[in-house]
Amino acid sequence: MSVLAAIAVLAVLILVHELGHFVAARSQGILVNRFSLGFGPVLLKYQGSQTEYAVRAFPLGGFVGFPDDDPDSDVPPNDPNLLRNRPVLDRAIVISAGVIANLIFAYLVLALQLGIVGIPKELNYQAGVLVQPVNQESVAYQAGIREGDIILAVNGQELPASDQSTPLLTKEIQTHPNQQIELKILRENQQQTLKLTPKLGADGKGVVGVALSPNATATYRRPNSPFEIFGIAANRFQQLFVGTLSGFGQLITNFQQTAGQVSGPVNIVKIGAKLAEDNSVNLLSFAAIISINLAIINILPLPALDGGQLAFLLIEGLRGKPVPSRIQEGVMQTGLVLLLGLGIFLIVKETTQLTSQLEWVQRLFQ
Repeated sequence: MSVLAAIAVLAVLILVHELGHFVAARSQGILVNRFSLGFGPVLLKYQGSQTEYAVRAFPLGGFVGFPDDDPDSDVPPNDPNLLRNRPVLDRAIVISAGVIANLIFAYLVLALQLGIVGIPKELNYQAGVLVQPVNQESVAYQAGIREGDIILAVNGQELPASDQSTPLLTKEIQTHPNQQIELKILRENQQQTLKLTPKLGADGKGVVGVALSPNATATYRRPNSPFEIFGIAANRFQQLFVGTLSGFGQLITNFQQTAGQVSGPVNIVKIGAKLAEDNSVNLLSFAAIISINLAIINILPLPALDGGQLAFLLIEGLRGKPVPSRIQEGVMQTGLVLLLGLGIFLIVKETTQLTSQLEWVQRLFQ
C-alpha cells in the first residue's frame, strides 16, 4: 500500500504539471485535442466537446496533445487558435505553465502540512550528528558508515547536543582532505570506531560523500493564524527551491562527486513508500520536494523538456522567425532518446543497488 501511495503522489504531480499546460492553453482559446495521464495502453477515456481525456496503463507520465501535432486533425492549418499560430508570448505561457503549476502546488502542499502537523516549536538536541543516505561509491560508505548512524566524536572531539555539532563535524571533514580522520559512531546502541580519508573536492575542501543532519527531534504547536502558516510555508518553499537549485548547480560544476546522488524512478518511489509507511503526512513533504524537482528539471534548456521548447521560442523571438522544423524535430528526438536512455540506466542501477537511503527526508521539516 505504501508503494501505491508513493506512485499515486507521483501521478498527482504529473497530473498537476499537465493541467498547468491544459488550463493555460484553454484559457487563451488555444485548441487542445488530447489530455492524457500516463502512457501506454488506454484504460479509460472520455471524449469531450473538444478534447479527449484518457487514463493510460503506466501513470508515471502524461501529455497534453494539440491538433498541430495530429496528422488526422481536421482543423485547418491556418486556424488562429492552433498553438503554432499564436504569438510567441502565448506559446511561452502554455509551455511554462506546467512548471508554474508544480511550484504553486509545492507551496500549497507545504502550507497544508503545516496546517495538519503544526508549527515546529523547538528542536530537542541529543549528542552527535545523524548520517543521512550514503552513496555506495562514497568514501563514507567504503569506510563502513551507513545511513542512520550517529557520529558521536571526530578525532577524539565529542560532538555536543546542540546546533553546533553538525558545523563542527563538517569543518573537520572539509579541513582534512587526503588526511585520515577518526570517527566514533553509534549504530543500534553499539559504539564503534572507524577511520576514513576525505577526498579532495573541486573546491579544495575534503569530502566524504555523505549528508549530515542534527541528531534532534522537533516539537510542534498549533498555528496562531492562517497568515502564520502561509508565511512559514513561503520560507520553507524558498529553502527547498534554493537548495534544489544549488544541488543542480553542484551536479553541473562538480559532476564526478555528485552524479552518484542522482535518483531515478525506483529510488523516488522507494523514498515515498518509506515515508508513507512511517507516517502518511510525510507524503506531503515528499510531494513538495518532488514537485519542486520536477519543475526545475522541466525548465532546464534541454531537448524534449519544457525548457528546450522555451529556448526555441527565445531564438524565434530574437531572430523574428521560427527555427526550421527539421532542426527542431532532430534536436527534440535526440534529446528524447537521451532522456529515455538515462531513465533506463537509473532504473537498472537502482534496482540492482537498493540500499536504505530514506530517513533524511523526514528531517527536512524539523
